[in-house]
Amino acid sequence: MVKNIDEMQKLSKDNLDATMKSFGACSKSLQAIAVEMADYSKRVFDQGSAATEKLMGAKSLEKAFEVQSDYVKSSYEGFVAASTKLGELYADLAKEVYKPFEGQFGKVAATVK
Repeated sequence: MVKNIDEMQKLSKDNLDATMKSFGACSKSLQAIAVEMADYSKRVFDQGSAATEKLMGAKSLEKAFEVQSDYVKSSYEGFVAASTKLGELYADLAKEVYKPFEGQFGKVAATVK
């Protein structure tokens, strides 16, 4: 009985340690995601402002279409790049949050038996 209590206490401590590590990794990853989103938002705003400025200065309809198509192309490419980067950051978040618990699941199953 005492052995089981000691095992349960150790398991509880290990689980708490894993949870704290997981929270730390989650916090760090979410901060990186927030920074990436803020940078992307700033880039989009700057690009939109520059495109609007160029569009207002266009002397012909042909030039306006050129400015608009360049803006749409660069916006799309920027969106795809940012989406890819964010996807990688979220995948890293999932891996980092799960990592501290990898060994814990086997221990829980062995202790419960």
